[in-house]
Amino acid sequence: MLYKSTRCGVKNISFKDAVMMGLATDGGLIVPEFVPKYDPQSIKNKNFKSIAFDIFKLYIDDIKEDDVLELIEKSYSTFDDDEITPLRQFGQFYILELFHGPTYAFKDIALQFLGNLFEHILKKRNQTLNILGATSGDTGSAAIYGLKGKKNVKVFILYPQNGVSLTQELQMCDIDDENVFPIAVNGTFDDCQYIIKEIFKDAAFKEKYHLGSINSINFARILAQIVYYYYAFLKVEKNVAFSVPTGNFGDIFAGFLAKLMGLPIEKLILATNENDILYRFVCFGEYAKNQVKKTLSPSMDIQVASNFERYLYYLYDQNCSKVKDLMQEFNKNGKLVFNDKILQIQSDFSAYRVSDEEILQTIKDFYGKYNYIIDPHTACGVKSIIDESIPAVCLATAHPAKFSQAIEKALGFSAPMPQNLAKLSTKKRKFKEDNSVEAVEHFIKEHAIS
Repeated sequence: MLYKSTRCGVKNISFKDAVMMGLATDGGLIVPEFVPKYDPQSIKNKNFKSIAFDIFKLYIDDIKEDDVLELIEKSYSTFDDDEITPLRQFGQFYILELFHGPTYAFKDIALQFLGNLFEHILKKRNQTLNILGATSGDTGSAAIYGLKGKKNVKVFILYPQNGVSLTQELQMCDIDDENVFPIAVNGTFDDCQYIIKEIFKDAAFKEKYHLGSINSINFARILAQIVYYYYAFLKVEKNVAFSVPTGNFGDIFAGFLAKLMGLPIEKLILATNENDILYRFVCFGEYAKNQVKKTLSPSMDIQVASNFERYLYYLYDQNCSKVKDLMQEFNKNGKLVFNDKILQIQSDFSAYRVSDEEILQTIKDFYGKYNYIIDPHTACGVKSIIDESIPAVCLATAHPAKFSQAIEKALGFSAPMPQNLAKLSTKKRKFKEDNSVEAVEHFIKEHAIS
């Protein structure tokens, strides 16, 4: 299996090179040359790790199978449930719990694997790496926990000052490891993401400081997320819809790839909060920036979705020249219109937009009916499947204790706090920068590993 860019400028690179490149050098996103098939009938009687191995083998042919097995075992040994992603049934609904990793968020499933993958590749190549990422909350802490203490790696995580929950910030900052640098940016998540992309566009700077990416622009993250769609299908044992709370389009894009691989998904439901650029894209064929609104589901407070470009690549039949033109137009005008593709888009996805008021009511109603607490992001997904007549799985993206303000507002009390979250009480390592590319580049120059 070889990999290429959605914008034509990179092709015929190996999986390991794709991982290390992160964002393609032409500004595009890395995709596989073809999407392999994986028969869902072949997963019967398999556990999560076995399914992961089967899927990873299809995409990874430049790492020995024994090493892939070791990476899987090491990555998921940190989870507090043997099933890794247990499935809970509530009437016709299912909740796929993706929050049993070390930071209690779905990002752990990909980032524990990616952290170990980086360490493996760097050791084999005798190289060093400076990881640069932006987070709207959970990615940052998951990346830090996936990379802290690892050899030959330093990690720089940008997050919006006052734009993440207190627990999320503590998880990033209550860290002793000297290879970790949480950076609070005076701006929004989109500002953080813009800085990352601009820095990666500077090929000379990227090469000099050995920069790599842990954001969902790194294909290895998408690969790891495909696994739990198959695992959920195994547990439900029938065709289902998947409701996916998403802001960056990465989690639901993994489901889209699973469907292309042969998983019989009835429907992919894209659940957004009031930052609804993806909802407007699916419903009206318009992808246009708005101002970021601060909501009760902060990890989805995003207006420019990192993985949207990957979907465009498949929407336009893998025409990388067309994708390049579209992204240039979007960067120039902040808007794209897809009148000619609306029927195809709506056959791939349905979409639902959920307000803060609806989030609170959904948390309250679900607890009242099932005595089960869902976090505000998961509430967006649950609200989006209430009217579905077919069985539906909602991806539960985070432990509710990470968003105590919303839970207390909805229920009048806090969700039980896992022991490891309860221990967080200080902000040991935190660095502040303005929202400029130059300021962050200067910080990297001062602290990067050579």
